[in-house]
Amino acid sequence: MNKEKLINTALMKEQPDLVLKNANIINVFTAEILHGDIAVTDGVIVGIGEYSGKDEKELDGKYVAPGFVNAHVHVESSMVAPEVYAMEEMKWGTTTIITDPHEIANVGGMTALSDILNVAEKLPINYYVMLPSCVPSTPFEHSGAVLNAEELKVWKDHPHVLGLGEMMNSVGVINSDKTVLDKLDAFSDKVVDGHFPMGSGKELNAYVSAGIATDHESISYEEAVEKLRAGMAVIIREGSAGKNLEEIVSGVVKNGIDTSRFVFCTDDKHLADIRKEGTIRYNIKKSIELGLDPVKAIQIGTINAARVYGLKQIGAVACGYKADMVVIDDLQEMTVSAVYKDGKEVSEIKSVLEVSYDEKLLSPINFAPLGSDAFVIPEKDRYSVIGIIDHQIITKKITMSNAELKAGLADGSVRKIAVVERHKATGFRAATYIKGYGLKHGAVASTVAHDSHNIVIVGDNDSDMLKACDELKRIGGGYVIIEDGKTVGELPLPLGGLMSLKSADEFIPELDTVIKKAYAMGVNKNIDPFITLSFMALPVIPEIRITDCGIFDVTSFSFVKN
Repeated sequence: MNKEKLINTALMKEQPDLVLKNANIINVFTAEILHGDIAVTDGVIVGIGEYSGKDEKELDGKYVAPGFVNAHVHVESSMVAPEVYAMEEMKWGTTTIITDPHEIANVGGMTALSDILNVAEKLPINYYVMLPSCVPSTPFEHSGAVLNAEELKVWKDHPHVLGLGEMMNSVGVINSDKTVLDKLDAFSDKVVDGHFPMGSGKELNAYVSAGIATDHESISYEEAVEKLRAGMAVIIREGSAGKNLEEIVSGVVKNGIDTSRFVFCTDDKHLADIRKEGTIRYNIKKSIELGLDPVKAIQIGTINAARVYGLKQIGAVACGYKADMVVIDDLQEMTVSAVYKDGKEVSEIKSVLEVSYDEKLLSPINFAPLGSDAFVIPEKDRYSVIGIIDHQIITKKITMSNAELKAGLADGSVRKIAVVERHKATGFRAATYIKGYGLKHGAVASTVAHDSHNIVIVGDNDSDMLKACDELKRIGGGYVIIEDGKTVGELPLPLGGLMSLKSADEFIPELDTVIKKAYAMGVNKNIDPFITLSFMALPVIPEIRITDCGIFDVTSFSFVKN
């Protein structure tokens, strides 16, 4: 960066490359809206005031906000490769993402991290990585890889690495597990993300004292405030399955609490949903609808995240900052009319599609042979059942008698759920029952199953569930829907069994089709058929889950018999 050139352009001794004329500028430092021109040279904002330039864009009083920051996202959950995902984010004004690639890392380990960081350097978006701290998330499941502190340190000083990703093993932190503490110590000079759903009291104090800076798992205003008081930055999540924004922001508005330590994220959001409404733009819009001041909402979606993660030239429309800007027609509707990345209009930036991935990530399905009795559950007096909660990724542990279970299976409120290890053909598998999924008949299955990404299947009969596993292997991973032995819906995700290699225009209609088919087969319309299913195998979110090792009670952090 030629500082002398920037100085001379700010003084109008040289002409700026670009001037946005007559803008209403959102100043995130003073919470003001200021009128003026914005001068840009070499992708950097060099002046606010009166300027003329080589290229001038007349805004006629439209609003200009900093480029939005998605502070915690798993790109893999969009089910498209990073080069496709980046362009969809940018269209809606997000110019910076902070991603934790623990999904693909659980499949491909160091090979996957190497590929992701190589891609990050090629993308037009600011693509930052938090190195995954929990591969696997717990020792109670089998993933495709295990990453220790020494392996993670290899990437610590990479220019696209900001710190350590969400520490999901809260029990390991609180009990001073050596492997966990080794990772925390290795990244003590970096930002460490947290993941402590329902964390409270002295356990929360212990967790934060270990050096963990953020948390995105709050589902209530009260939980969020307790974490703020403990010293954490609270990342408010609004994705396709986890929807916590309304509960938290409503509390913020009602109580008038300071918002400087709140940040926005999506965590997990389908690409089809992103295309309809964006990510952080949607979070800002919804917060405004709930009564939050628009400038405060924009601060949460921009400068707050930049400060938490130490991004010094990101998050503001101000001199010396990257010329990452969003032009907005209406602050209530958050109508995005143009997006600039490094001073270039995003609509003119070509997507990066020439990206290659290691062959190891393209052969992701390897499970041991399954017999006809693979998912048989012995009859007993009482059963531990996973209870789905609408619009949430937490679950309820339900205990059912044999009679209650049979009634639930008969009326369709209860179905069987199973997980099959699919990385190293170990033969590990488990089955139990789930309430609230809603499938009438057949089986729905996926190789997207947080975080170890084994096969997860829900069905009303074992035959269709077994067929679903075979079909997932045939298509190289993804989603399948089976009815009476026939495939009635499929979505191939060959990159790690998690992501498509197709363009967004090709992929989104296919995703919409398979989701509609799942709903047509009776899946509960208050959940996402596949994202909700994917979280049923994550043994770090209360109250009960299923892994390839068995049924797991998260509250006691132990397996239960079924």
